[in-house]
Amino acid sequence: MKQANDFPQLLKYWSQQSGEHEWVLGTVYKTTGPTYRKAGAFMLFNSLGQQFGLLSGGCLESDIQRHAKAVMASGESLTVCYDSSDEDDISFQFGIGCGGTVYILLQPLCAENGFLQFHQLAACLEQRQQCIYVQKISAVGSEIETACLPESTDKYLQLAEQLAGVKSGLLNLDMGAGPDEYLATVVRPPIHLLVIGGGVDARPLVSIASDLGWEVTLCDSRPANGRREHFLNADNILNCPVQQLPEHPLYPSFNAAVVMSHNLQMDAEALLSLQSAQLSYLALLGPQSRKSTVMELAGLDAAELSVAVVGPAGLNLGGELPESLALSILAQCHAVLHNGDAQPFFSG
Repeated sequence: MKQANDFPQLLKYWSQQSGEHEWVLGTVYKTTGPTYRKAGAFMLFNSLGQQFGLLSGGCLESDIQRHAKAVMASGESLTVCYDSSDEDDISFQFGIGCGGTVYILLQPLCAENGFLQFHQLAACLEQRQQCIYVQKISAVGSEIETACLPESTDKYLQLAEQLAGVKSGLLNLDMGAGPDEYLATVVRPPIHLLVIGGGVDARPLVSIASDLGWEVTLCDSRPANGRREHFLNADNILNCPVQQLPEHPLYPSFNAAVVMSHNLQMDAEALLSLQSAQLSYLALLGPQSRKSTVMELAGLDAAELSVAVVGPAGLNLGGELPESLALSILAQCHAVLHNGDAQPFFSG
């Protein structure tokens, strides 16, 4: 199962069961001090008591569920604050100890409020469009105002500039009824990882990437490799030669690729085929000497690459089994895609 904390995956859970239960959307709209989740974190609650996602480290969700039930009963939204530095606050009594304060907005997901624009959000993500999701915070107890702004709109560009590169933030906006406080959150399609080579060592790589909520496409034209029974978590399995990848409809959507076919010529053709892709990360399995051989076979000059090749792939985490290698490669890939430095949070 893919990671339930990923917003695109939350949309899928809801769309599969939207007509069967009552639903509430929980959103972290502000935090102060150290907190597990930050503004723009989402979670779904339904009338069966099921929860999808996280708004804390798992310690507040049972109490938030209690408030979500009240929202289902009233049909009106609600804000809740948890202050773990206040001895009288329930979060302090839970012994959380993080010392921060989290502010949560709970909104009913129903036909009366247009299902909070979830259908529009799902349509944007289906087309692999980035969008900004806008929620009116002060609409508590009254008509709820939300908006889904695709990246092709002028309003998206204006809000993206105001967010100044952060994922989510409180903004004073006029959405047609006068200025008010809104939470604006950038919602992106899932990361799309291409894995070239369907050998045994690719299995944990595909599985872990899927658990992260990423879309995973596997490509291997060899009949003995890339078999569906070994890659049940792969979203797509392509049996075309790697030279044909640039013509495939999925090609423009790849964000990252790992080349691991264990065949020098196939790897060389893969690197060559991916030079026109819009990749943020391209890795080649194997030692530096093998990378040099593959680059030479492909006729590629490292100084002239449009997409740089990381090789050897992954971080030095130790371990040599496929699961360890998969972890090291995906950790490096995750850091690159999320602008992380892959260093310890604290070295003391």
